[in-house]
Amino acid sequence: MLITRSPERAQPLAAALQEAGATPLLLPLIDFERAPDQHALDVACDALSAGAYGWLVVSSATTVHALAGKARERGLTLHRLVPAGTRIAAIGPATRRQLESEGLRADLVPAGGQSAAGLLEVWPGGGTVLLPQADIAAPFLAEGLSAAGSTVTAVTAYSTVEYPAAAERRLAVGTEAGAGGDAPPSYVLLTPEGARAELAAGRIDAALAASPSAVRRLAELLPDGACRLVVIGRSTAEQAAALDLRVAGVAAEPTPAGLVAAVARALNPP
Repeated sequence: MLITRSPERAQPLAAALQEAGATPLLLPLIDFERAPDQHALDVACDALSAGAYGWLVVSSATTVHALAGKARERGLTLHRLVPAGTRIAAIGPATRRQLESEGLRADLVPAGGQSAAGLLEVWPGGGTVLLPQADIAAPFLAEGLSAAGSTVTAVTAYSTVEYPAAAERRLAVGTEAGAGGDAPPSYVLLTPEGARAELAAGRIDAALAASPSAVRRLAELLPDGACRLVVIGRSTAEQAAALDLRVAGVAAEPTPAGLVAAVARALNPP
């Protein structure tokens, strides 16, 4: 099973796949750097700290890491940077866990689809919103919040780049909260050349892509039909379709258990 995640984020999924009897092969395709416009992010964080926003909307664990870094620059924890009166909306269990590891509780998490669309379905509307995102984030969430009557300040929190990021700009994300970071690696680390060789030899049964950007990179390595493609989320599946890659499975939940179940269904269709 080919996992297109960075080593910091691969451990929980790799361990779950290994427990299910699969051999995890890790091919990091994307990495993260600090936002090039630090001034805009600093202004947004200062306004957040001053209580200018009724809501902080966080769509990824990486955003939490970026905000925590800005808090440390101010000699604060993220828990102290975010005022007690600011409500927090989070997308996905990994984002929620990362917030909790920083001492923050999400007030709103979609119960169904763990996606921007899922959050918009339960969004109460109105209010002032700070929306820190990746540089390549689609405008769908910001536009949806605005359409619901919210005043949205969208700011770039980090940049998504090809792996590896430049050392001097790399956003250190650490081990994902709840991942059991002290466990030894349970995966084999591949280079792109190594992944091509494994694919050509037919030794990879399935590949996992967690984001549209990962699919775009994977498309350069993965001829359609070389192995089964399993993705996380509707936007990732849509990107695969746009690149003429057939999707064998879409994970219902972006968790290790949900991903393992999606891989099992893809490899053993009814």
